[in-house]
Amino acid sequence: MLGFVRTDNEALVSCLGDPQRAVAAYRELLLRKDDALGAIRAGLSDGNAAVREGCCRLLDHLVDTESMGRLIAMADDPDADVRIAAFHALACDRCKDDTCAPGAERVIEPALRHLASDPDPRVRVRAAELVGKFVHTEARAVAALEAARADDPSPAVRKKAGWYAPGGSIHRRTAPRPPR
Repeated sequence: MLGFVRTDNEALVSCLGDPQRAVAAYRELLLRKDDALGAIRAGLSDGNAAVREGCCRLLDHLVDTESMGRLIAMADDPDADVRIAAFHALACDRCKDDTCAPGAERVIEPALRHLASDPDPRVRVRAAELVGKFVHTEARAVAALEAARADDPSPAVRKKAGWYAPGGSIHRRTAPRPPR
């Protein structure tokens, strides 16, 4: 099956670190859903950054309340690609079957910290997306996005922060509607 010597969940998770097998392993783990969650959670601690990144991407679709804390911790991973995948998974509600999106109390601190000071501009862009989810309810989110829009050295970060900051296109589109 799949051309792998072993097809148990743990073996498939380890294949996420092999560029030749990563796509097939990812697809199979995604199909296995809840049956693979334990191995995916364990893969977040793998020594190979590509495995950790693949596990974060899988949790974007399969996350449950038990996995959420581990996914939030991945925002501080030493590898930028892993942080990017973690921030995307935390910010993206579209990919989730379930309504277990984390609240501001769990994710705003790491998102604010990385938006302000992550050395990789790609991570700061993803952090801006997560901070932007809370711009209508958190004054700290507004301040951080306005600061990034004005002062970030990366044009991509300034642009993304501007979309979420007051007056930006996403800010206007996501504004709460007044009751009728």
